[in-house]
Amino acid sequence: MVAVARKIVPAEIVPQSEFARDVLAGLSRTPKAIPPKYFYDHEGSRLFEEITRLNEYYPTRTEVELLRTYATDIAALIPANAALIEFGSGSSTKVRILLDAAPQVAAYVPVDVSGDFVAQEAEGLRKDYPNLRVCPVAADFTGDFKLPAEVRDLPHIGFFPGSTIGNFEPHEACAFLQQARRILGRGAVLIVGADLEKSSHVLNAAYNDKQGVTEKFNLNLLHRINRELGGEFDPSSFEHHAFYNRERHRIEMHLASVKRQKVRVAGEVIDFRAGETIHTENSYKYSPNSFVSLARGAGWQPLSMWIDKKKYFSVHALRAT
Repeated sequence: MVAVARKIVPAEIVPQSEFARDVLAGLSRTPKAIPPKYFYDHEGSRLFEEITRLNEYYPTRTEVELLRTYATDIAALIPANAALIEFGSGSSTKVRILLDAAPQVAAYVPVDVSGDFVAQEAEGLRKDYPNLRVCPVAADFTGDFKLPAEVRDLPHIGFFPGSTIGNFEPHEACAFLQQARRILGRGAVLIVGADLEKSSHVLNAAYNDKQGVTEKFNLNLLHRINRELGGEFDPSSFEHHAFYNRERHRIEMHLASVKRQKVRVAGEVIDFRAGETIHTENSYKYSPNSFVSLARGAGWQPLSMWIDKKKYFSVHALRAT
C-alpha cells in the first residue's frame, strides 16, 4: 500500500457541498462512480469545447450540420416572442444557429452548472444580439431550478443539444424529460439531440482521440477534486479507459487505478485496488425508434426527426402533451 501524508482540509469543504457529498458517496460504493456533471468546472468546460473540434469526435460537427440544414424548419416551430431555454448550455455555437434563423425569439435562458462559463458566453451573446434578452441561470439543469421572472409568461422553447441525453441512465433520461416538461409547460416544444447506434470502431475512436484531449478531460476530474475538496489524487496513477459496451448500447468512460493505493479526499481515506476504476461517464446510443419511445413515455409528442446521411446523429422536435 502507498502511504499518503495527512493533509489539513479546510472546514468549509468537509463535506458540506453537494460536490463533496456526491464524490464521497460515489467513491465509497462498489463499483466506484462519480456523476459526469462534475466534469464541467471552467477547465473541464474548456477541454470539452476542444474535444468538440477533434476529427474523431463526430457528434458536434454532425449536429451542427443538421441544425444549419434544417434551421428554417426548426424556426417554424418557434412562436413569436418566445423564450429559448437551453439545458446545459456550454458554448453558444449551436444556439446561435437557432437565434439567426428565428428572430422571433425574445429571450434566451442558458442554464449551466459552470457559472463563470455561462456568464462569459452570455456576455458575448448580448453584444452580438443587442435586441435579445439574455438571462443566464447558474444551476444544475438535472435538478429543479426556476426560470427568470422576465420569461415566465412567454412561450417556452427548450433546447438540449449535444447528445447529453445519452449521459443519463435510461430511467434518468425519462426523469429529465419529465422535468423539462414541467419547467417548460404544456404545449412547449423541445429540440433535443440524440446520438445514434453505429460501428464500435467509430465510437471507440471518438472517445479515445489521438491527441489525448479526452484523456485530459477525464483526468481533470481528479484535479478538480484535489483543488476543491482537498484531495490527494496523483493523476499520473490513473489511466483513461473508454470503450463501447455493445450489450448496453453505451460508451463507458472510466479512470483506472494503475496500482493499489490509498487516496485522501475531504478528510476521508479511499482505498483503490490495482485496476479498480471510477466510472465517470456513460454515453448511451439510441436507435431512432428507441428515442421516440423514450420521449413518448415521458409525456412528449414527436413532431419531427432529422438524421444525417451517415445516420450518425439525430435531432428531434417534441411537444409537451
